[in-house]
Amino acid sequence: MGKKRTQAYPEEFRGEAVKSAEKPGDTTASVARELGVSAQKIYNWRRQFNRLSEKHFNNLDGVYYSKQESANAKILVRLSLSFKTRSGSEKVA
Repeated sequence: MGKKRTQAYPEEFRGEAVKSAEKPGDTTASVARELGVSAQKIYNWRRQFNRLSEKHFNNLDGVYYSKQESANAKILVRLSLSFKTRSGSEKVA
């Protein structure tokens, strides 16, 4: 016998389900019943989205920066510091 296939839900559907379950007054179980999925699926999707956002974004003072933007900013700071160090050590005649 073949393996039982589970339905693959589009990312947009999963995201909307998670957002709906987080609204005040709505419970995960009620949203799950409404959508015809298990509450556990919504909990899993929430965990997956949280892990994704942690991997792809850094939070600094409430502003989210992509990992690439953060890496670029660190490079610019290092370059700026090295430039200040070099120009500060040279004496002007």
